[in-house]
Parts: sequence; structure tokens; C-alpha cells
Amino acid sequence: MSSYPALRMRRGRSAQWIREMLAEHRLHPSDLIWPLFIADGKDGEEPIASLPGVSRWTVDRLAARAREARDAGIPCIALFPNTPGNLRSDDGAEALNPDNLMCRAIRSIKDAVPEIGVLTDVALDPYTSHGHDGLVDDAGTVLNDETTEQLVGQALIQAAAGADIVAPSDMMDGRVGAIRAALESDGHHNVAIMAYAAKYASAFYGPFRDAVGSRGLLKGDKRTYQMDPANGAEALREVELDIAEGADMVMIKPGLPYLDILTRVKDAFGVPTFAYQVSGEYAMIEAAVAAGAGERDPLVLETLMAFKRAGATGVLTYHALHAARLITG
Repeated sequence: MSSYPALRMRRGRSAQWIREMLAEHRLHPSDLIWPLFIADGKDGEEPIASLPGVSRWTVDRLAARAREARDAGIPCIALFPNTPGNLRSDDGAEALNPDNLMCRAIRSIKDAVPEIGVLTDVALDPYTSHGHDGLVDDAGTVLNDETTEQLVGQALIQAAAGADIVAPSDMMDGRVGAIRAALESDGHHNVAIMAYAAKYASAFYGPFRDAVGSRGLLKGDKRTYQMDPANGAEALREVELDIAEGADMVMIKPGLPYLDILTRVKDAFGVPTFAYQVSGEYAMIEAAVAAGAGERDPLVLETLMAFKRAGATGVLTYHALHAARLITG
């Protein structure tokens, strides 16, 4: 008589069909948001050295990227501008220009591919000469309330240009409530807010700063307003505040190093909760592939599945287009 137990867990793994039937989580292109970087100029593509396979695109070439996303089943793209140096200033005034790179990109995409969702970054770091997400005083302190006032204006011009979701990524206190009130007052009732509710002062953002042209500009660091990587309970307080102020969705950033935060937030609040697989995470996968340490396709799909298993509603990832095509075959 065999001494084995009656239940052998391997029976559920014995063939592809049964593995698929018993899978607890599934990836779909609708789980993905594709971040795109905007460059000044015409008919241009600027590869980003620290993000292999990722480029900045001039406004006139963004519609083609939006069509690629739509055709792959990706529901939404996220936009980030690389503002020319001569338009950056201490007060980030270009953020309030209704004809800036971001607003021109929104209009171009919505005119060409109106069915694609457009998410826009609300923060001042792509526009400031000092690289901070807000206004600073003479001592270099980032000013919360003065910055919030400018973020409100930024959100309003993006909404007027056609943004579907505005995403404040600055981590100023109270900015979600101020933006929600302004959107309502200005008639933008259907513009959603995805709050970067738990954005950590992370070492994984370097390639992104290359992409938006802010690396080397930053004076000091962002630890006085972005979260300490040591803290978890604090993230729950941040998320609770943003929901109370009117956030429709919340985001955890970075992604893989903070899966525990993602799970805790989703379990605690049950709201749409997104993860941002940030530039450093993308670059590490690409570096592993280049070094022969792993294969791109399974690495991409396994990391994205980790987000879903941890509770993510969706994921912002630079691998979005590649992943969507892998998923659908």
C-alpha cells in the first residue's frame, strides 16, 4: 500500500490545459497602461540610452503610438514631457502654458484616437530648472501650499486639453482635494484623478529622470516630500487621505519592491489600485536580457503577474505594448 497522501498537488500542474483551468490570476492587455515620453520638434524619435527600447516621441508621432496601443488592447496611455531647457524655470511656469508639450500631445492623441484613454502627469519637475516637483524657497525647501496652487492650474489646462485622468505625482499634502474641487468648479466632472498616493523616495527612478531631462538638475533630494522606503503604515494613511479628498484611483510607486504595500492598500480600501513598474525596474530586466541572465518574455510576464497576484487593478509599464502582444499571441 502506498504511503503517499490521497491528494497530490502536482496533479493540478500535470498539463497546460489543467494549469490554465486552475490559474487564480490572468493577465489581459486591459490591465496595462503604457507610459510615453514627449519630445519637442517634428517627426522625431529620440532613443533613451538608459531605457533600451524606449524613446521620446515628437507630438506628431504620438498618434501612431496611440493606435498601436489601441490595436493591442491597451486602454490607456500615460504622458510625460521632456520640456526644452530654455522653457524650464525656477517657478515651472511652462506647466501652466495651455500650448505646452503636454497639452499639444493630449489634443493630438484625442483628435486622432479619441477612444484611447489619456493619463497625464501633474507635477512640476519636468518644468523646473531645479528638478523638484514643486516650488522652492531661498533655503531650498519645497513649498506645499504654493505648489498645490500651481498644480491645480496645471490639472485644469490638461483637463481642458482633453485628459481623461490627471495623476498628481508630486506628493504635496492636500493637492488631491484642491484639484478635485477645481475640476468640479470648472465643469470637468468626468475627469478622474489617479493619485500617486504612496510614492517612495526611491533609487529606481534614475532612467525616468533621463527621459524627462531632469537628471543633473536636482538640487538636494526629494525625501522631504516623497515617502521613506522604511515605512508601510504611513502609506495607508496617505492613501486614506487621498481617497477622502476625492481620488478615484490610487497608485503605488515603485512596483516590485513595494508589493507588500500594494497588497495592504488593496486589502484595506478595496479601491482601484495601480502599480507603476518604474524605469529602474524596466532597465534591470533589459540589462538581465542583454547579459544573457534571463529571457525577456517570461521575465516580463512573470513580473506583471506578480502585480496582479498582489492585488493590482492595473500596471503602468514600459513593457506594456510588448506584454499585450505576448498575451494575445
